[in-house]
Amino acid sequence: MIRQAIVAALAALAITPAAGRGQEQVAEHFRVTAVLAHPDDELPMAPALAALSRQGHFVTIIHATAGDAGPGVSDLAPGEQLAKIRRQEAQCAATALGVSFLDNLGWGDGRLWQEARGKAAQADTLIASISAQIADADIALTWGPDGGYGHADHRMVSALATQVVQAMPAATRPKLLYVGIPAGRLPPVPEMAQWATTDPALLTESIAYTPADLAAASAAAQCHETQFDAATRAGMMPLFDATIWQGAVHFREAFGRPFNWPPAKPAE
Repeated sequence: MIRQAIVAALAALAITPAAGRGQEQVAEHFRVTAVLAHPDDELPMAPALAALSRQGHFVTIIHATAGDAGPGVSDLAPGEQLAKIRRQEAQCAATALGVSFLDNLGWGDGRLWQEARGKAAQADTLIASISAQIADADIALTWGPDGGYGHADHRMVSALATQVVQAMPAATRPKLLYVGIPAGRLPPVPEMAQWATTDPALLTESIAYTPADLAAASAAAQCHETQFDAATRAGMMPLFDATIWQGAVHFREAFGRPFNWPPAKPAE
C-alpha cells in the first residue's frame, strides 16, 4: 500500500520540516490559472500555488472533471455523490492554498478523451470551456504531456490547454508551464516508480516556496479524504518537499525561444 511506502520513505530520509528558505518580494501581480483534470491534481504543484497566492497574485484552479469515477480509499460508488464530496474537498484545498477562484467544468471523469473526439459540438464546447478559463491569464499551469504517470485525463487536459494557448496571438498568450519532476528525484515509493521525470535542463522555471507555503500545501492534502488515507495525507507533502521539490516546484516552459531553420552554415 502507498501508505506504508510513504511512511517508510519518510523514516528512511529522516525528513525534517523545511526551514530558512527565503522568498523574493514580488512587485507586480499576475493572473495565474492552473488547468487540471481532477480535484487533488493541484497537489503536485501545491506549494507553488500557495506561494503565488501569498505574493498577491490572482490564482485560479480549474478542474475539468469532478472526479466522479475515482472513489480512492473511500467506500463511495462512482457517481454524483462522490463528485459532490470531491468538489467539497477541492474547495477545502483551495481555501488552504489561499487561491482566489476555483471552478469545475463538470466533464466526465475518465472520459475526456472521448469528449474531445466526440461530436463536433461537444468537442468545441470542451475546448471553448478551457479557452474561456485561460483567456485572461498571464501564466497557465498544467500537467506535462506525460500526464504525471500517463493518466489519460491528465494528458488530455495538457493537450487541450496547449492547443488553446498555441492558437492565441503573441500579445495575449500566457506563459504556459508544465509541472515536472526532475530526473533522479522520484520519491523512494514503489507506487511512484512509473511516474515520468524530466531532464532538469528543460525545467527552466521554478517557483520557490517557504515553510508556511509548504504547511498550506499539507493542509490542502488533508482535504482529500476520499482519495488518500490519513498517513498518506500527512506524509505526502514532506516527502515531495525532501525529494521532488527541495524548496521549489519545477516547471518546463511549453514554448521555448524561437529559432531559425535551417541553421546558418558555419563560417569557413
